[in-house]
Amino acid sequence: MSSKSKPREAELNFESAMDRLEKIVEQMESGKLPLEDLIVRYEEGMNLVKICQERLTKAERKIEIIARNSAGKAVVKEFEPAQEPVTSEKAASESESNDDEIKLF
Repeated sequence: MSSKSKPREAELNFESAMDRLEKIVEQMESGKLPLEDLIVRYEEGMNLVKICQERLTKAERKIEIIARNSAGKAVVKEFEPAQEPVTSEKAASESESNDDEIKLF
């Protein structure tokens, strides 16, 4: 089995791996599989998770490579997810909650 699964895993793209992983999860959650099959599905699922993580890491590296600065020059940037902007209401509510605290020093 392992000799056949290696070439198949190598040709899986992210979307195919995710689709297969979702099917495995559905099968496992159905409660209809015997324990031996659950273990086989679990192993396959863990391999698929590894493939997905590798594909995501590769895509993230590509994003870092093609990021450009404001002058149009290619620069390597770390990928950072967008952060929620702090609104004045949110800041005010946070400061109010801090005023209720007892300060020892």
